[in-house]
Amino acid sequence: MRRQRQRDAEPQTDTTTAGIDGPPCCALCGRTIPPQARSSLHHLTPKLKGGTHLGTARLHQICHSAIHARYTEAEIARRLSDPASLREDPELSRFVAWVRTKPDDFHAPTRRARRARERTPKWR
Repeated sequence: MRRQRQRDAEPQTDTTTAGIDGPPCCALCGRTIPPQARSSLHHLTPKLKGGTHLGTARLHQICHSAIHARYTEAEIARRLSDPASLREDPELSRFVAWVRTKPDDFHAPTRRARRARERTPKWR
């Protein structure tokens, strides 16, 4: 298990829109994240692109996987580094419209998008 180190820098800020007494809401789809649902923290600027100590957002795991299945770390850092730009992206907005029809604890395996599969080197 990875041991967490204390950092001298600013702590990460979680931009989750949480209710005062209720469960947190997903920053991408806006549905609540019940305690039994799979969820994760998404670094708004990828750690590989300097976002280690920058903001994070709580997302359903299916929403988080959808982002990383469609875009590279560079694309996320360059133009999709806040929840509003993620929601406005045409490809992700179709996903969000679909996932909003599902229950709050819905999860399904996520395949890489065709465009992302075509970018993958053939030697893998």
